[in-house]
Order: sequence, then C-alpha cells, then structure tokens
Amino acid sequence: MDLRKLKTLIDLVSDSNVSELEITEAEGKVRIVKGGGAMVQGYGPAPVYAAHPVAPAAAPAPVAAVVEPVVEAGHAVKSPMVGTFYRSSSPGAKAFVEVGDAIKAGETICIIEAMKILNEIEADKSGTVSKVLCDNGQAVEYGQPLFIID
Repeated sequence: MDLRKLKTLIDLVSDSNVSELEITEAEGKVRIVKGGGAMVQGYGPAPVYAAHPVAPAAAPAPVAAVVEPVVEAGHAVKSPMVGTFYRSSSPGAKAFVEVGDAIKAGETICIIEAMKILNEIEADKSGTVSKVLCDNGQAVEYGQPLFIID
C-alpha cells in the first residue's frame, strides 16, 4: 500500500471516533488500531506508574498500523530472485500467460531481469492461472508471489 495513503488513513483514524479500521487490497491487508495510551497487540495494557501524571483528555491517542499480506487461495508461484518482472519476452509481445490459461509444470510464465540478465521463470505446478499478482516492469523481491495457479 502506498505510504501516503497509509498515512492518510492513520490521520483519519486519529482524528475520528473510530477505534479500529481494517482495509484489504490487492497488495495486502492493513489494520489500524487507535489505543488509549498503549498499543494493544494481545499483551495487555501498558503498566501504570504512580510517578507519572495521567495525560489530559485532549492528548491524541497513539495509532498502530499492522500490514498483513493477503493470503490468496491456490498455489502461489514465487519469485526465485530480486529483479524486474516482465510478462512477455519483449515490449509489445504477447504475454507468456494470461488469467484463465491452462499451463503445465516447466512452462515459461514470465521473465525476471536481474543484473541485466533475463531469467525465464517456469511454472512449478500444472493448473490454470487464476491471478497475476505483479504488473509488467514492477520490481519484485525474493519469495514474492507472482501468480496464483489453481
């Protein structure tokens, strides 16, 4: 999720009466929780110290954002390296696979360019492409899901 969008959501929760907000998008899931002095993560409330005065009611409550990846149904074909994702062998060429295509294990499904070397990425499972998770020309990380195969 875009950092500007995340900051806007955090500001909106901070300035409203909403105590918790959860949004799911293609890039992942974001959960924003507004606490009354402590971030609640299942560990209980923050300890209270007698030497510290209680904050005035006008003080803004801290907000925590937790980004969780969306778990897709089906088999995820993951990137074996860091690089740039390409759906076709050259600009303007037809994509190796489209959503709905039946593919076989070992079939080339995309290219990842790393250090000026074009690496053909093969399907590690036979099935039907149900989702393409990356955009053409997008930078990808090691282990990042690229496709979902059913």
